[in-house]
Amino acid sequence: MQYNNMLQQSAKERYETLKQHREHFLDRGQECSELTIPSLLPPDGFHSSTDLYNPFQSVGARGVNNLASKLLLLLLPPNSPFFRLSIAGDAKKDLDQQKEIKSEVEKSLATIEREVSSKIEQLALRVSVFEALKHLIVAGNVLTYLPKKGTMRVFPLTNFVCKRDASGNIIEIVIEETIHPTYLDGDTLDRISQFEDYKPDEECDLYTHIYKLNDKEFYTCQEVKGIKIESSQGTYPIDSLPYQALRMVRVDNEDYGRGYVEEFLGDLKSLEGLSQSLVESAAASSKVVFLVRPNAVTRKKDLSLSRNGDIITGSAEDVSVLQANKQFDLQVVERMIQKLEERLSFAFLLHTAIQRQAERVTAQEIRYMAQQLETAMGGIYSLLSQEFQLPLVTILMKRMSQANEIPSLPKNSVKPTIITGVEALGRGNDLQKLREFVAEIANLAQVNPAIVQSINTQDLIKRIATGLGIDTEGLVKSDEELAQEQAAQEDAMQNQQMMQLAEKAVAPAVQGAMKQQQEG
Repeated sequence: MQYNNMLQQSAKERYETLKQHREHFLDRGQECSELTIPSLLPPDGFHSSTDLYNPFQSVGARGVNNLASKLLLLLLPPNSPFFRLSIAGDAKKDLDQQKEIKSEVEKSLATIEREVSSKIEQLALRVSVFEALKHLIVAGNVLTYLPKKGTMRVFPLTNFVCKRDASGNIIEIVIEETIHPTYLDGDTLDRISQFEDYKPDEECDLYTHIYKLNDKEFYTCQEVKGIKIESSQGTYPIDSLPYQALRMVRVDNEDYGRGYVEEFLGDLKSLEGLSQSLVESAAASSKVVFLVRPNAVTRKKDLSLSRNGDIITGSAEDVSVLQANKQFDLQVVERMIQKLEERLSFAFLLHTAIQRQAERVTAQEIRYMAQQLETAMGGIYSLLSQEFQLPLVTILMKRMSQANEIPSLPKNSVKPTIITGVEALGRGNDLQKLREFVAEIANLAQVNPAIVQSINTQDLIKRIATGLGIDTEGLVKSDEELAQEQAAQEDAMQNQQMMQLAEKAVAPAVQGAMKQQQEG
């Protein structure tokens, strides 16, 4: 499938063309950013010396940071892999027929999992991913780039445009960034220095163009002032593209996603307006103004210059204090602000919002709150697992395999599976049901102790370990090991019984011999 427009137009022209379809999403993202974290998507024309808008409330910023932190723990859990390698296709059928080598294959896959997880830790991706998640929550879109060297780069919606097919798959990306000419290679720098408007100390725009050539690969190149950088041209396989245009909320037939904040924009706007009114009204109410009656004995100058303990000439009836008398109105505003904060706290999973206002909160309530928290996170997480986690693992495995950091695997024989987020929630629910089942069996055992014999303890241990995400290899004894130990115990018991029988048989004979010797 060829895209003639992409080939005929320069990267800058494609950027300007696709930018028209991005304006609406960018405007909504900037509006959401203004009420949460204004520095994420600053307004057009912003530069380092420009002052940003300061919201009158902090719920939006706290909510975004809190939600991003929780998503980060789901996407990149510390000291724990978020994926599992499994055998797929015909290789799985062959492995099932050769059970004697299955354990060795699983051990090898576990080793590869640990190596890839260690690589993720070495790249220090959490800082970049946390920034990307904040952009996703606020603007709904972000672009990540994982170079072959260095850590992940994050491009906000203001710096890229994209185009998708009807299924939501990326077919074109154009990135705009500002660089200093000294970052260019010598050949490109010599070529752009021939332009009349070239200034050595002036920054220039660098465009990175990525588009789909066919069903197997992407083409990428970079341009400066309409000149292609030769060293930047290349192709990537479909499943190894290091550029990922991520979305928070997917909408069919739209090139860009929607932000999570956008769904609660009405409450944020209301909270911002009421918070501003409350702050300004409180400031006005706290202002102290003394009124002096006209033609009064008390002089205004004496009153304004007097200090504590001074004695001045005047009358108390001449002086009064101006008061706003807006206490009731401010109470109404405060109650409304409290309701809005509670609603937004529920939306952004802030702990204080889901806790019951009481002196004592039961353990059951705490477990319920934790379950609700995880369930809410699972719905947000599902799209990111497919568009971020799986491509990340695939790219790292291919790069590590090419660098001989992990062994090469047969094509289409091993596939990564995400084991955090939604899948982890399922395992957690299974574990909770399993615990309830064991508790019920324990209650029944008090009435009929024989019911315990109906439980397969080995299978029970394996299911509990699976629910907890624990590898039982080397931890729990296999059936063969248990059989060997049981056989050894039986042999020892038989040997002991034989020794006892021998002792019983030998003792009378010895006693008889000793008696005969004494008699003789």
